[in-house]
Amino acid sequence: NKQVVHNALKMGLATQSHINRRNIFARKNYFYADLPKGYQISQFELPICEHGFLEIPSEGGVKKIGITRIHMEEDAGKSIHDEAFVSKNETLVDLNRCGVPLIEIVSEPDLRGAAEAAAYVSKMRQLVRYLGICDGNMEEGSLRCDANVSLRPFGEKKLGTKTELKNMNSIKNVEKAINYEIKRQADILDDGGEIIQQTLLWDPDKNEARAMRGKEDAHDYRYFPDPDLVEVYIDEKWLDEARKELPELPDKRRQRFMDELGLPAYDAEILTASRDVADYFEQTLAVSGNPKKTSNWVMGEILRLSKEHNLPAGALSITPARLGELILAVEEGEISQSAAKTVFEALVKEDAPVAQMIEKLGLKQISDQGALEKIIDRIIAENPKEAESYRNGKTKLLGFFMGNVMRASQGKADPQKVSTLLREKLSS
Repeated sequence: NKQVVHNALKMGLATQSHINRRNIFARKNYFYADLPKGYQISQFELPICEHGFLEIPSEGGVKKIGITRIHMEEDAGKSIHDEAFVSKNETLVDLNRCGVPLIEIVSEPDLRGAAEAAAYVSKMRQLVRYLGICDGNMEEGSLRCDANVSLRPFGEKKLGTKTELKNMNSIKNVEKAINYEIKRQADILDDGGEIIQQTLLWDPDKNEARAMRGKEDAHDYRYFPDPDLVEVYIDEKWLDEARKELPELPDKRRQRFMDELGLPAYDAEILTASRDVADYFEQTLAVSGNPKKTSNWVMGEILRLSKEHNLPAGALSITPARLGELILAVEEGEISQSAAKTVFEALVKEDAPVAQMIEKLGLKQISDQGALEKIIDRIIAENPKEAESYRNGKTKLLGFFMGNVMRASQGKADPQKVSTLLREKLSS
């Protein structure tokens, strides 16, 4: 499958990994119900990528997590440990995904604790989505995570006996399962016991892990080159094609949003969490020209709509161009901010030029000074006592006059101009 090789190259480039041009496939031999033929096509001595890294946020700032290797292999079946069958000592096996190609990423033992592991998986999920490798949906198995857990005394360099955790179908469960296993191992060691190297299955309903099988070492799999498969060579042309497909990666994009657009770190983090949202933001900004106001609209209304309709931002009915027009209309004083929300909801239901929608809804803002003065003069004349009180120092009454003017204009008066004119007229 050429696409899995291409995806592995993109992941390798994105994680600063060394790309091995010569690739050999191996047979990984083991006997388990999810692998009827008794071996799995994988890579061993020459993985497609190795010696990369991924940076994650940590208490000290940013932490670099080493990537040992990225290799290609075929998927095995899915073991279903349903409670109704477990009680009868039975497990269901779904073989529908057997043979489907995937890439596996093996990390260095650089993670210290469940929180770092969860941050790492979260960052990896963001990356595969940015690269278009998969949707990163852990609940559906598009992205899966197995975790090796071992404890060692402070100051010791030698790693302790490891156990492997499986069946963690969300980032929250990754954190829960690792914390559970850390406590389990610590309790055993505190009591003078020994850790058994084994594979454990996480049960999210019971918040506990149970033994699945003994954990194998690499030599147990008796890897050897697959005699039925030819070598795959990555030439410069193929590598260049993969490089050209790389988007601006999230960390770099976030920094650019702060440095070049002047956005706060919080905004930049939210906007770049998803490539789809970041693209929507930049396309809107190309029309509106105002980074912060565009950020506010995207983080507020667009993310709300996206969540409500369970759609990516780019698939919403209101396009970036329309939102950009709407932000411009507010900036140029054509409509008020509150009226813009009404126009926005109308644009969600019906695509039309913003100017046309404003006209249709009768929300065009009154900015003409003569027209505003006429309304203001009438409101002041109708409320002489309040006007006198304002002149005598009760300046909070400005809100009273503002409200009356806005009601009289059906919300169409330019609030800034109204405020300025009211102050002038009430002070004279």
